[in-house]
Amino acid sequence: MSEIRMKTAPGRWILLATVLGSGIAGIDATVVNVALPTIGADLGTDFAALQWMVTGYTLTLASFILLGGSLGDRYGRRRIFVIGVVWFAVASLLCGLAPDAGLLIAARALQGIGGALLTPGSLAIIQASFSGEDRARAIGAWSGLGGVATAIGPFLGGWLVESVSWRWVFLINVPIAVAVVWIAARHVPETRDPDATGRLDIPGAVLGALALAGTTYALIEAPAQGVTAPAVLGSAAVGLVAAALFLLVEQRTEHPMLPLRIFRNRQFTATNAVTFLIYAVFGGTFFLLVLHLQVVAGFSPLASGIAMLPVTALMLLLSPWAGALSSRIGPRLPMTVGPLVCAVSLVLMLRIGQDASYLLDVLPPVFILGLGLSLLVAPLTATALSSVPERQVGLASGVNNAVARAAGLIAIAVLPAAVGLTGEVYSDPVQFAAGFDAACLIGAVVLVLGGLLAAFAIRDPGPAPVGTSEAAHPAHCAVDGPPTAPGALEDRPHQN
Repeated sequence: MSEIRMKTAPGRWILLATVLGSGIAGIDATVVNVALPTIGADLGTDFAALQWMVTGYTLTLASFILLGGSLGDRYGRRRIFVIGVVWFAVASLLCGLAPDAGLLIAARALQGIGGALLTPGSLAIIQASFSGEDRARAIGAWSGLGGVATAIGPFLGGWLVESVSWRWVFLINVPIAVAVVWIAARHVPETRDPDATGRLDIPGAVLGALALAGTTYALIEAPAQGVTAPAVLGSAAVGLVAAALFLLVEQRTEHPMLPLRIFRNRQFTATNAVTFLIYAVFGGTFFLLVLHLQVVAGFSPLASGIAMLPVTALMLLLSPWAGALSSRIGPRLPMTVGPLVCAVSLVLMLRIGQDASYLLDVLPPVFILGLGLSLLVAPLTATALSSVPERQVGLASGVNNAVARAAGLIAIAVLPAAVGLTGEVYSDPVQFAAGFDAACLIGAVVLVLGGLLAAFAIRDPGPAPVGTSEAAHPAHCAVDGPPTAPGALEDRPHQN
């Protein structure tokens, strides 16, 4: 195991490379939403195309992030991390140069694959490189700085859209990626997992991607083409068959990407069920809110990006306190109250109409949402990780992250159609406002259900052993998803 220290030059270089690498993926998860109305007007697309610009990225990221962690463990974490960064940069360049919506969506899907390769590797490199006593501090710094990067995304996107072009939302990734590759090649040591053996679960990864892709296509295109359209029925059939085969393969293969036996753990299963409900609401609501602020309230792209900064600021400030509170009283109460507070926020968002005031109409629900998320996210993540044996922590982290991203993916596909947001609706403020209000009410109901599920299904464990480090299970401050570290946090030997 490496003995690199935080306050040494090698430690700073490793932290810089991993934060910048995961940062570009985190920024791109949020930055694009701000640019969607401008992209739609410039490329002449309908609302379904805007949905695909978001879901195309999330689809491939959620599908392959577990495989990305496994590849890093086996073939070298630095190697897969660098490949992911280069892949992400090339895909970002294609996004920035895309002449039409179809090519932009395809390039976004390629971006997601790059993100799936680099994101788990960034935290795995930290885990394998730093000495034991500095590892927790390094992971905490990575998590906090990652949250800052995600917070910067909407602000940066709004500024680029207004000052330069929406294309620079993607092109700015290229020089950052070049710097990351240079730093990684010169200063990041290579590590592998000597215990990673057996065949990679490529069939499982492909079937999982097909299941998500087929289902998502059917859900997004059904409102425009009709439920009985051959393409819709065909994609739905592909998705369902692929999902059934995925479960069969994961049950029978010797080295599954997703060992189904982990769901025999009731606490882990309940936590992921709450995760799915919560992140489905956040994925769908955040997607629509940034559009609503521009289409209905008349905010500029920059103003709509800045509007959400209080959420991340509060999470950076309060999440450590929430984690400490959860460790004292147990996770059930925070995981019950947090969704209920967020539900109040969504109800208050009904006040955001035409010519809305930021201070009077937008800031109050955004502030309350930040409080609810701060109370919820750290206990949710910590419970997902602490509910399994130490050797399965990396797997639990990856599964919980994939569940969160899949929930957001499905919500963005389902929610707009459910509330009538289809076609060219993003150019009609009245119709968009009605759909957004309905989406907020649906989201509030789902959040209440999530709180009730936590109240009845989550158990408070006994007191932690004296000397247990809470920092071993970091809370990710980004709203986009919980920690992404398949294989990164497992207590197992590493070699350079």
